[in-house]
Amino acid sequence: MSDDSLPILPGSTVTVNDISSIYNGYKGFVQRISGKNAAVLFEGGNWDKLITIPIKDLRSS
Repeated sequence: MSDDSLPILPGSTVTVNDISSIYNGYKGFVQRISGKNAAVLFEGGNWDKLITIPIKDLRSS
């Protein structure tokens, strides 16, 4: 997360910024934050997925 971006809080829309993740580039909604991780909800058509991702690998959308 860079200094000029918005803070990542529950309810924020974020994009995964980790080239080693299969979720790289996906946009989702932060559900909760615990320590250095965020639970991000991804929705797509007929599926929903809640994934825990390090906050350092997210950027505000």
